[in-house]
Amino acid sequence: MPNSTFVATTLASPITPLQALDHWAPIVWLKTNVYAYPTLEVMHIVAIALVFGTIWIVDLRLLVRLQALDQLDVQALAKALLPWTLVGFTLAVATGLTMFVSRIGDLINNTAFIIKICLLFAAGTNAAILHARGRLDAENLLTRMQAALSIAIWLMVITCGRWIAYL
Repeated sequence: MPNSTFVATTLASPITPLQALDHWAPIVWLKTNVYAYPTLEVMHIVAIALVFGTIWIVDLRLLVRLQALDQLDVQALAKALLPWTLVGFTLAVATGLTMFVSRIGDLINNTAFIIKICLLFAAGTNAAILHARGRLDAENLLTRMQAALSIAIWLMVITCGRWIAYL
């Protein structure tokens, strides 16, 4: 027969969605398996490196006159790197959401995490505006400013991501 105190407590205070999520088998496994979360973090870092690396190359091509990059048409370069950026972004979102769900109680109150999420929206908005303006033009001052802003935002995203563990 079940413990009557447990039954009464359970009936008196329904489980919250956060508590239910915290007790979901995949999340419990992620929290209890010694290798699971660190592996997820490594995958997230690799994904971010792929996203930032591909964006960095295009932004540098827009910003700086580098002999090695000058020979490449910026439009063709962006088009060639886009699939890799999307693969990295998809993996970063999947791993990031999984890490978030496993530590939701901690992260929703973490200043670095909140700033990181806001910066990700800023990066997406900046990219959307840049591409909505038409062809990428390295001679256009506004395009070059947006490329510089993109690099700055992504560096801040990475910085905030590292600070999450310490705040």
